[in-house]
Amino acid sequence: MKNNNIITVDGPSASGKGSLAIALAKDLNFILLDSGLLYRAYSYCFDQGQNHSSAKELFSNLRIDSIDHEMHVFENNIDITSTLRHENIAKSASQLSSLKETRDNLISFQRDLASDHGLVADGRDMGTVVFPDAGTKIFLVADAEVRAKRRFLELQNADQGVNMRDLIEDIRLRDEADKAREISPLIPADDSIEVNSSDLTPQEVLEIVLKIYKEHTKEV
Repeated sequence: MKNNNIITVDGPSASGKGSLAIALAKDLNFILLDSGLLYRAYSYCFDQGQNHSSAKELFSNLRIDSIDHEMHVFENNIDITSTLRHENIAKSASQLSSLKETRDNLISFQRDLASDHGLVADGRDMGTVVFPDAGTKIFLVADAEVRAKRRFLELQNADQGVNMRDLIEDIRLRDEADKAREISPLIPADDSIEVNSSDLTPQEVLEIVLKIYKEHTKEV
């Protein structure tokens, strides 16, 4: 049975998933699950503990909170969210996320966030593995060059040095790795709806997805 209190937004890196998920959570007053940030937090803990057992324990001591419908991570009451956004942690998280033990350690935490209040889950396997019963599943895509430009501007605004050519290559390599991995590969759920954001503004993407969500809730 479909759960219309859950919306999943899956897709490749820099397709606009994060912006869309935040906008949906704000518009619908839903809880936001930023799975990418969770994997970065786990990677951050893994780098300190150097094994899955220590990483799981360190992760359990972090505080995950929502501020204005955006997920934040706190360590010893210090907000480390911006630290987790650094590109080096993103690369480490991408490698760790392909391991079964990593995903097993986080899947129950992610599912526990679901409630009757409503949840928007942003990730790569939200609709296929974590929330297969979600009432609305979106698979958001965009051209690699468009995604690289978005990532370039994001990192530039965060004062992180970056090269556009390297970004395009990194995105293509990550796409290949995400699609080819054995555990939770990046594939659309059979009942998902694909939305291409390449030539759309964030507001246009939001309006399209809200229309899809409202149509799905009418069907119940």
